[in-house]
Amino acid sequence: MPAFTPDIEKIQSVLRELYPDAVCSLEYAGDPWRLLIAARLSAQCTDERVNIVCVPLFEAFPDVRAMAEADPEAVEEIVRPCGLYHTKAASCIAMSQIILRDFDGKVPDTMEDLLSLPGVGRKIANLLLGDCFGKPGIVADTHCIRLNGRFGFYPETLKDPLRVEKILSEIVPREDQAAYCHRMVLFGRDTCTARAPKCGDCPLKPYCLRGNRS
Repeated sequence: MPAFTPDIEKIQSVLRELYPDAVCSLEYAGDPWRLLIAARLSAQCTDERVNIVCVPLFEAFPDVRAMAEADPEAVEEIVRPCGLYHTKAASCIAMSQIILRDFDGKVPDTMEDLLSLPGVGRKIANLLLGDCFGKPGIVADTHCIRLNGRFGFYPETLKDPLRVEKILSEIVPREDQAAYCHRMVLFGRDTCTARAPKCGDCPLKPYCLRGNRS
């Protein structure tokens, strides 16, 4: 049997057919600040719950200034269902204050500046860069890490988000990186789940290490 070689072009082709309009699951109406807040709330919480919570949150605090001037207890009460509500509320307020003070009220569009905001790591920063500013960025979340290991781009035992980000940044075309990561999330939820992947019905089986072992 010939050696297995990962094929990003064929993987992308299948994913485009499955999810032609892959977009972020978080609802933010095209506003980078709202995506930033929603992404911060999504830590250890489902996107579905975050979208529900963000409705009253953005009604009460509709923009960066309103959040920067918010009473922490009022924000905590709204975001409580997302878990870790003390920390998340504090981050939302603090990052809004910094954006207002240091960035003229606009969410910054560089990795360095985004990482200067409280509660923002590379995953959130790359999400903002790709979805709001049209820049390349690999969002190395659990789905992305798991699936691309199964596709053979690195050992399945590799779980380091930064290393995965660097590897995939050199493999996935720059203009495709944001959409590719969104498709990873959708495919990881629908088919290639962590505990019980649907390998028998998987359209990416020919391009997967596990599929080529069977």
